[in-house]
Amino acid sequence: MQKVIIDTDPGIDDAMAVLFACLCPDIELVGLTSIFGNVTTDIATRNAKALVEMARLDVPVARGADAPVSQAARPVAWDVHGREGFGDVAPITPDGQAIDETAAEFICRAVLENPGEIVLCPVGPLTNLARALELDPAIAAQVKSVTVMGGSLDAGGNVTPSSEANIWQDPHAADVVFAAGWDVTMVGLDVTHQVKCTPQHFAGLVKPAPVLGGFLNEAVQHYFEFHRTVDGFDGCYMHDPSAVISIVRPDLFAVEREPLRVIVEGAETGRTVRAAGSGRSATSVCTGIDVDAVRDLFLETVSSGF
Repeated sequence: MQKVIIDTDPGIDDAMAVLFACLCPDIELVGLTSIFGNVTTDIATRNAKALVEMARLDVPVARGADAPVSQAARPVAWDVHGREGFGDVAPITPDGQAIDETAAEFICRAVLENPGEIVLCPVGPLTNLARALELDPAIAAQVKSVTVMGGSLDAGGNVTPSSEANIWQDPHAADVVFAAGWDVTMVGLDVTHQVKCTPQHFAGLVKPAPVLGGFLNEAVQHYFEFHRTVDGFDGCYMHDPSAVISIVRPDLFAVEREPLRVIVEGAETGRTVRAAGSGRSATSVCTGIDVDAVRDLFLETVSSGF
């Protein structure tokens, strides 16, 4: 059983990742922390709480940062995820509220209360993790591991020719995270652009899991339309759920060990690059993936819901 905190900006593929984690028998979801990116932090906090309540779990949600650690905030990705984050699904008002702690405070407390046990899984910009390291650098030695959905080693970018969206949103924070010396795995576009689901896949979730599968099927229609228009295919990438799946099924991924740094200024801001000779600890960069097995595990797990 993996104890996981997901740092998230829900977001349609974030919803896929969070609901997978809620249903996966090999994950104990310790909490969610919210961040800007796909939506504002306010909307992300509301959506994160709505997701865990939808899954009938009592999981704390801590509100995260509103802006990057250094640079000016980038526009949120409304065109990709819709104004409220879940495509054309109307805003969902949760019954509960975020806890009083900030995301950074919650991360630090949870890690220090569970030394060597917590996997941090940021699937949005890495601001909250950088803030947590600033608040208490000792957590780097106490975290079990960090699994980042973001970056691209050799696959190019998805918001600029060289930069993946989560890293681009706060490159300074991402560079702090890659330099911190903890055990980091990067699940980036090198593998997530290989995993696609079709409208038929999501339609198939509705009958076995009418609540959770039905919600995802409705939300993902906006995502499909974005990819039809922008990328020219009838489906969607499985970015965030692939990262969560890598925590429980690392055997489905091939990795290279590379120290990384992030370019923080200029035309290639947000690009993740090899940093041999930098003295940084190596990151496990996912470079290969068992596409069918990852997709099937996601679909089977959501189908086991309600």
